[in-house]
Amino acid sequence: MLSYIAKRLLAAIPVLFGLTVIVFLIMAMIPGDPATAILGSYATPDNVERLNRELGLDKSLPQQYVIWLGNLLHGDFGRSYTLNRPVIDEVMERFSATLILAGTSLLLCSVLGLLAGVVSAVRQYSWADKAITFVVLVGISVPSFWLGLILILFFAVKWQLFPASGMYAIYGGGDLKDLAYHLVLPAFTLAVVATGVIARLTRTAMLEVLRQDFIRTARAKGVSERGVIYRHAFKAALVTIIPVIGIQAGFVLGGAVYIETVFQWPGIGSMLVKAISTRDLLLVQGGVLVVAAAYVLFNLAADVIQTILDPRLR
Repeated sequence: MLSYIAKRLLAAIPVLFGLTVIVFLIMAMIPGDPATAILGSYATPDNVERLNRELGLDKSLPQQYVIWLGNLLHGDFGRSYTLNRPVIDEVMERFSATLILAGTSLLLCSVLGLLAGVVSAVRQYSWADKAITFVVLVGISVPSFWLGLILILFFAVKWQLFPASGMYAIYGGGDLKDLAYHLVLPAFTLAVVATGVIARLTRTAMLEVLRQDFIRTARAKGVSERGVIYRHAFKAALVTIIPVIGIQAGFVLGGAVYIETVFQWPGIGSMLVKAISTRDLLLVQGGVLVVAAAYVLFNLAADVIQTILDPRLR
């Protein structure tokens, strides 16, 4: 098992290296002069030349990449000129807030999606199956940012049940209860689409497993229906569902960008939006790279869990 994990970690290194190339090239291809955008009204020729020299923008593109990658390997993501602080400090501070939101959403969508998929498969063609299928299809079809605005309109503005924005109350609060209170609307909004995807694939996987011979054998042996479903069928179906949950973890992280903007959540998504508007290239590069690396690690964790559940994959 340890050798398998080591092989998967080694296989992730070229992927991470490719991510650094893609992130760097995308930022380098953005039109305009970053130094002029950063300096704003202070963009005199001397200041622009000095900032280009400090950022290494006066060198060729390969040289810029080698310098940037060398700094990354030493844990130096550069310094944000708009915030006047190290990029890594800002990114990790914001990323912790994003992990709280994305982790809660992933837990929510996994539990609800698995439960809905199992119920839908066990009661195939019943009213419960049809109702779950209808709700799931609506959830997948509705844009998350629009759903977030609707939830804010009703639950925050009209009924005043939950706060409309922020991670903590401006005055007072600051504890776990206050965090959970602010987390309800954005976490639910972010989890809706992923819940629908997991529910549909869980239903399909369960229906396939329930038709297999070992399920009929378990029933013939007198195993209770609950035991057949949860101890045998669900465990077998989980092998194909785990990779889907790993992929949805990446989509949840990506969706956090606009959900954080809608709910003013102080995470890495809202940080990236502001950094892009101010052309803070090093901050954008650091933020995108951390999110992409987290996506790779989530999928690696899903592969390892899948291998634990099904030793045949080793």
